[in-house]
Amino acid sequence: MTQSVITVGMIGVGGIAQGHVERLSAIAGVRIVGLADPSEANIENTVQKHAGLGAVKKYADYEVLLKELRPDAVVICTPHTQHFEQAVNALDAGAHVLLEKPMVCQVDHAQKLLAKIEASGKVFGLAYQRHTDPQFRYIRERIASGEVGAVKFFTALQQQDWKRHTKGKWRQDPALSGGGQLNDSGSHLLDVVLWTTGLAPEAVAAFIDNRGTLVDIDSAVTVRFVGGAVGTLNVHGDAPGWWEDITIWCERGAFYVRQGHPLKIQKEDGSFEIPDASVLPPATNVNANFIHAIQGKEPIAAPAICGLRTIELTEAAWESGAAGGQLTMVKRSA
Repeated sequence: MTQSVITVGMIGVGGIAQGHVERLSAIAGVRIVGLADPSEANIENTVQKHAGLGAVKKYADYEVLLKELRPDAVVICTPHTQHFEQAVNALDAGAHVLLEKPMVCQVDHAQKLLAKIEASGKVFGLAYQRHTDPQFRYIRERIASGEVGAVKFFTALQQQDWKRHTKGKWRQDPALSGGGQLNDSGSHLLDVVLWTTGLAPEAVAAFIDNRGTLVDIDSAVTVRFVGGAVGTLNVHGDAPGWWEDITIWCERGAFYVRQGHPLKIQKEDGSFEIPDASVLPPATNVNANFIHAIQGKEPIAAPAICGLRTIELTEAAWESGAAGGQLTMVKRSA
């Protein structure tokens, strides 16, 4: 599909939306036609930050934007529990959808949304930017090719000063967030491990500490996968700052991803290599990928199935954590 101009409506224009606006504004043939947010301050801040948005239509109600403007596409950057209804309504309005993470906060919502997407025939993508990162794309390709053998074990850590920075804000209100860091920035960690390895979670044992808040702050999650692989996912939300660290061990090699460092691969003989940039897949971003998918130029990088798989694992971890670490089976959809 190609067309001269793709019109885009922004649903939610808080902090995370600013990057989307900047990247969309840099793509030829894309025009942002409307901003919707119940906060006038958010809309004013967005207009002030980005040249060319002064004449764009502004709305307090996103449904009015959908009805009046009928945009070709929307980007949704709102509190997590609002994602399901807003995505469904946008698809019903005939719009392609790029949705910020997490896709939804309940497995049943994910299942219903996937059915809606299939029936709509529209492009639907998630803002899991690691799917457009050359290093993670390379790991996925190497594992999928079978050259390093089956995944045996992994360990993944994400730390963040999440508790302090979200205090008093919507992310610590379960009615809006649907959960804490595990389903917020931690969603990226769960997704990228599942996506790169191709593993299917079978059972989970999790210990979760809310650290005196209403939502999960620290999560120590051990997962057993179909086929026998095991792994640990650790999210620490009361740390001095951001750090992410992922190691994946396979039958004939291992992948080491350390924040700020190039991908390091250990070969079967124990030696190490750092892949040259020339062999890595090209870099892109979720917004360019979304537009190219609408134009029929490339597949969507992070499809809705990734959101389903991530919330399946997250929901099982929450259930196990509430039961004091009891082994819990992952209810995996077909």
